[in-house]
Amino acid sequence: MESPEQSDPTPSRWMTPLVAAAYFMENLDGTVITTAVPDMARSFGVAPLDLNVGVSAYLLTLGVFIPISGWIAERFGPRRVFTAALALFTLASLLCGMAQGLSEFALLRVLQGIGGAMMVPVGRLVILNHTPKHKLAEAIATLTWPALVAPVLGPPVGGFLASYLSWRWIFYLNLPFGLAAIWLAWRILPAGSPGRSRPFDLPGFVLVGSSLWSLSWSAEVMTRPDTLFAHAAPYLVAGVALLALAAWHLRRAASPLFDLEALRNRTFAVTIFGGSLARMSIGAVPFLLPLMFQVGFGLDAFRSGLLLLAVFAGNLLMKLRTTHLLRRFGFKRILLVNGVLNAGTMLACAMLSPTTPVWMIALVLFVGGLSRSMQFSAYNTIAFADVPKDRLAAANTLSSTVFQVAAGLGIAVGAFGVRFGHWVQGAAGLEQPAVAFRLAFVVIAVVGLVGTVDALRLAPGAGANTVGK
Repeated sequence: MESPEQSDPTPSRWMTPLVAAAYFMENLDGTVITTAVPDMARSFGVAPLDLNVGVSAYLLTLGVFIPISGWIAERFGPRRVFTAALALFTLASLLCGMAQGLSEFALLRVLQGIGGAMMVPVGRLVILNHTPKHKLAEAIATLTWPALVAPVLGPPVGGFLASYLSWRWIFYLNLPFGLAAIWLAWRILPAGSPGRSRPFDLPGFVLVGSSLWSLSWSAEVMTRPDTLFAHAAPYLVAGVALLALAAWHLRRAASPLFDLEALRNRTFAVTIFGGSLARMSIGAVPFLLPLMFQVGFGLDAFRSGLLLLAVFAGNLLMKLRTTHLLRRFGFKRILLVNGVLNAGTMLACAMLSPTTPVWMIALVLFVGGLSRSMQFSAYNTIAFADVPKDRLAAANTLSSTVFQVAAGLGIAVGAFGVRFGHWVQGAAGLEQPAVAFRLAFVVIAVVGLVGTVDALRLAPGAGANTVGK
């Protein structure tokens, strides 16, 4: 029997935009300070490279604490946890803006990361619990949009605020939105009640958290200029080994941090295995495009940012048609055909050069934005199509954890692609401009195509229940 909160259509209408707004804040803060690094370094009296710790501390904290979000939501209730996470994130944003030194700033970014780690997975769990299956595609399309848009808008927004106001406004900007979100969350989210009290799986938390920290740190090391792959390899190997050990523990523990039963559902498993490769290739695009435009083509940050708006426009337009297309063609066909199209747009980026007309560059980026948005939404929606309601929390936690790892490793794959491109350029004596970045797009296109193959395992009608069919 439904509770009043579940049957009342008013909360449902506002819940998804609220969680999407929180999702946008969390994603934006992962990238927004990148273009403000020189100003922040001068303010703290350190070298610009030292500011990497501010970016890394936030992203690493997300990876470590996301796995416990499901247990905490179960223990204390989703509305309490989501509202408290918003409050912590907002407070940490204020304190980050007031930071006077690098060490203080890094510690506050950890605090902000803890809030973000609780905010997004728990918010999505609320949506999954209170959205009928046949409306799930619409809700997930709304939640997916911030993950695609924030990495594109983050650098230009950070650069604008740092140039015309102060880098501190990057964090102060979260205050009005955070306070409004706290008020709305407490008013409109179903109160619910704390679930059964089960033991906290400390060994699972240590193993999963350590593995994600190692994998995320290997990705961070790979993005540093002039860093050899050998410097990141030990962290990558340790992360994979710890992840395997964590999986072994979770399958055998009496009360695991989260169970892996959802992997028995083919629709969910496809989004974890093949979907992770797709997310990695898609996540590398916002990392590679600004580098290619600015370092390879010689454009300034402003003109590079304007070109990236074409990706934003594609993301926005596709959001309006996602459910209709999924209903008409089905998830399997969309994931396969659009997966090939998505890889094709990455290969098209590899064909761009400084002499390519601006309108053609914008067209390639626009089509890429369309296909990225569709692929993200399709994977994120079908993931929960066949997951029973009593296993949604565990599946959501696992999905959020894998998503965070894939996002970090996507940047590492992009960085590896650039290194590979430089090696090929030197070995073959190629003189074309930006050839290393262009070859990097070939690498990520191949990764995306390999991930798409996994969608062949889906049944023709898989996921139809999420789009009203």
